[in-house]
Amino acid sequence: MIEQVPTTVLSDHPCHLGEGPTYDVTTDTAWWFDIREGKLFEAQLGGGSVRIHALGRMASALGRIDAERQLIVAEDGLYIRKLADGEMTLFCPLEADNPATRSNDCRVHQSGTFWIGTMGKKAEPKAGAIYALHRGKISTLFPGISIPNSICFSPDGATGYFTDTPRAVLYAVPLNPATGLPRGEPEVLLRHSGIGGLDGSVCDADGQIWNACWGAGRIDVYSPQGERLRSLGVPAKQASCPAFVGPDLSRLLVTSAWQDMDAAARAADPQAGCTFLLEAAARGRAEPDVKLA
Repeated sequence: MIEQVPTTVLSDHPCHLGEGPTYDVTTDTAWWFDIREGKLFEAQLGGGSVRIHALGRMASALGRIDAERQLIVAEDGLYIRKLADGEMTLFCPLEADNPATRSNDCRVHQSGTFWIGTMGKKAEPKAGAIYALHRGKISTLFPGISIPNSICFSPDGATGYFTDTPRAVLYAVPLNPATGLPRGEPEVLLRHSGIGGLDGSVCDADGQIWNACWGAGRIDVYSPQGERLRSLGVPAKQASCPAFVGPDLSRLLVTSAWQDMDAAARAADPQAGCTFLLEAAARGRAEPDVKLA
């Protein structure tokens, strides 16, 4: 059964492809992206204000470096962004010589290592990869990925999760908790079936995996053993990624998209692309800072 928990619209700006939400608990600020439109959203949750920053390029995720800087993952590389004025400086290129690809799902491990997914701009099969930015250097973890999603980590940092969405499989891989790098091969944790597909995920304080089911208008919660425990309704069919927000990290921010919808589909799904807050009664975890050196 799908639970209908209290839900509000954080932003009614319809994102073409809303993605990459994260939350800075030190400032009560949520961040997310419209990948296709090259926009970064900034929401002060306590005050209710939402600002939109034009980036001039496709970008999909960020990691907090410190109180003054963020690391933005974009289609051609990683950029350091100053919070004070939005100035962006290239930190290192990533697939900059391949205009057919862009960044997609990403998340920071507890060690400060940043896992970064790339994919073809037209979702070309096996055009992307999952990388790790570890202490300032990028290495390839998993090549030949079509649509990387569900990158997240267990609370102890010893397990990483990811999916290649067309394969409909969520993988678990053993990690070195001190580095966030694999120490074994990925194994199948669960196989998705039915409506929708595995999109973005985040792990809570109990190790449960909260997954946005793209095309099904819901968030599915899985145990660390791959058992589905809950499903929460989202008022947009193409839910894309969740993040824990709020001072006690008990609420769930969920992005969505209107990508690939024609006029009739958008009329039938009027909140497609909106960004939502769900009163999920979660036990979330704060996102760690990314470490550059």
